[in-house]
Amino acid sequence: MRTRVKICGITRVEDALEAVKQGADAIGFVFYPNSPRNISPERATEIISKIPAFVSVVGLFVDADPVFVEHVLSIAHLDLLQFHGDESPAGCRQYSRPYIKAIRVKSDTNLVQYAVDFSDAKALLLDAFAEGVPGGTGLVFDWSLIPQSLALPIILAGGLNADNVGLAIQKVHPYAVDVSGGVEASKGIKDVAKIAAFMRGVSNATV
Repeated sequence: MRTRVKICGITRVEDALEAVKQGADAIGFVFYPNSPRNISPERATEIISKIPAFVSVVGLFVDADPVFVEHVLSIAHLDLLQFHGDESPAGCRQYSRPYIKAIRVKSDTNLVQYAVDFSDAKALLLDAFAEGVPGGTGLVFDWSLIPQSLALPIILAGGLNADNVGLAIQKVHPYAVDVSGGVEASKGIKDVAKIAAFMRGVSNATV
């Protein structure tokens, strides 16, 4: 099965279009003020208006006030919500939108239980754990901590780049991979050559 790709932390139209041109299946926008990749819903909407059909638009939130999430949803057309904090299952479900739940993986993380708790999620996004940081650390976690089978599809994140994504796919067999810093020239600014190299790494991987 082909491994899907989400390129996250988009802040510019040209980066979104380049990601699509190179074959990305989803584009991610970060609605988290503490992130260097934070974007306003108005600016995201400008970019979304340029994205062609059959590319999913994902909005990332971190323990956001429901009023803020609803505000973003009233402005930006998002196909999928990504919750990257300590949101409860009920907190993720309250918007009646498809969602994915990000889990920061460490040695004692019970991913089987997370898959049960968030059973209506479209996938679990697995990222590296770093104290006090909700994501975007650029760190790789121990992929052997992922069970051989989970009740939900896996989106693998955490320190992925062109050099390691092929191995990651061979080891984990994820439904999709998620990259941000691994294809950047600087935080929030994507690099055309890095995007192309990452997509080649995905395509060349043997699943």
